[in-house]
Amino acid sequence: MIGDEDTVGQVRNRLRRAQGQLAGVIAMIDEGRDCKDVVTQLAAVSRALDRAGFKIIASGLRECITTGEQNEEAPLTEEQLEKLFLTLA
Repeated sequence: MIGDEDTVGQVRNRLRRAQGQLAGVIAMIDEGRDCKDVVTQLAAVSRALDRAGFKIIASGLRECITTGEQNEEAPLTEEQLEKLFLTLA
């Protein structure tokens, strides 16, 4: 679970924005645009995806910790949570 409906909406919007930016990068490549412009836009896509991932982790952190207890599964350990954060680093 990512979080409440507001958080899900925010993540969805960020991902849609990143999707549009990525389509723009592809179009730039097809048009033969300057490498600097393409890389700049690609970096923007990457940042947008990172922000969406961080939002998911931030909003779901409490859920990740407590869900296991409610479902009789072990909650995520500190090491597992750190690894989750580092997947976006």
